[in-house]
Amino acid sequence: MIKKYSIVSLARRSGLAFLLIVLASNSTAAADFDLQEFHGKVIVLDFWASWCIPCRRSFPWMNNMQEKYGDEGLVIIGVNLDAVDADARAFLKETPADFRIINDPQGTLAREHDVIAMPTSYIFDRNGDLVARHLGFKVRRQEEYEALLVETLKKDMK
Repeated sequence: MIKKYSIVSLARRSGLAFLLIVLASNSTAAADFDLQEFHGKVIVLDFWASWCIPCRRSFPWMNNMQEKYGDEGLVIIGVNLDAVDADARAFLKETPADFRIINDPQGTLAREHDVIAMPTSYIFDRNGDLVARHLGFKVRRQEEYEALLVETLKKDMK
């Protein structure tokens, strides 16, 4: 049986942390977040901001990865750190996201994950264990990033 955890207890127990999922204009309170939605999935938690040039280059790649591997269990979640919502909306209008977006204008989630660069991505396996942390996004390393996702997707749950 899969247990249902609050976001805070999940963060404390496993190092995973999700605050608020925003799908278009529909927001879900952290207390209503249900971990079962992601049970058994490989998760990419990507921190970004509208002013970040490498973030603009990473979004098309993440869209491609979500489309290519979503049916195999990949879930990409972008965590926006803009204090001004209009900045994030303008970015997303120019550089659409075909994956979930979480708004973290206070930077709470970023502090919990010690984000020191933009973008910063965390990859969690199907068990919720941290597999990798990437600082920045380098176009020349896309094949390497994808290979890690494929390898992680192939692993079964413990």
